[in-house]
Amino acid sequence: MSNVTIKSVKEVNGIRVACQMAADTLLKVGEMLKAGITTDDIDRFVHEDTIQRGAWPAPLNYHGFPKSVCTSINEVVCHGIPGSQVLKDGDIINVDVTTIFEGFYGDTSATFYIGKPSAEARKVTEVSRKSLDLAIAEVREGARLGDIGAAIQEYAEGQGCSVVRAFVGHGIGRQFHEPPQVHHYGRRGSGMRLKAGMVFTIEPMINVGAFEVEVLADKWTAVTVDGSLSAQFEHTVVVTKSGCEVLTKRTRQLVNSEPAWSAVVAPA
Repeated sequence: MSNVTIKSVKEVNGIRVACQMAADTLLKVGEMLKAGITTDDIDRFVHEDTIQRGAWPAPLNYHGFPKSVCTSINEVVCHGIPGSQVLKDGDIINVDVTTIFEGFYGDTSATFYIGKPSAEARKVTEVSRKSLDLAIAEVREGARLGDIGAAIQEYAEGQGCSVVRAFVGHGIGRQFHEPPQVHHYGRRGSGMRLKAGMVFTIEPMINVGAFEVEVLADKWTAVTVDGSLSAQFEHTVVVTKSGCEVLTKRTRQLVNSEPAWSAVVAPA
């Protein structure tokens, strides 16, 4: 517990700037997504957009990751490597953007619809979106980490979906990944007590089928073992006395993500 850093106001301000850059890049990604483009096209766009801001894409060369963004399609849970794969009508794709600016990291992701989604694709995406909403609502000084995971697990499993356990949210600031680990399942009243100034990501990965995942031979791409669809949304938050601030809050609605038929809109 002692190795979780409480961020100063100055540090939070620095993280917020990086987070807003990442959020804006993600908004622009949504505007470019369509059937027929490749995940390499997304990578190229994210890289160039990030560099134009005077920032750096954190995934690039991180522990050997070869690209500037993670693109995870359909049964890919996370850490998909951009390449020649072409987006097709009906796909869902999570795009995970992390920006480094002046030594601070900002991390956010969203799942997007390519064309018209199937009922199953729509379900898993909207359950993931709502799971993040409910998790964020639990964050305040004095709450516990287990409250976050429990809120996600209760809702997702209540909707007939499962919560991936192999990957977690994480502290973030001057490092990409730092304590604490934020599990997306758990028991209320358990785990570390939250304190104002803690900064971490919440990024529930929700599957239509079972929660088990496997990592492919590239040592990065994680897929559902049963081949079922998976969706994820992620925000970076800072704990406050009365709740939290979503540092990756978007200034407008995502294109190709918030569907017209959904009354539920994630924190902007």
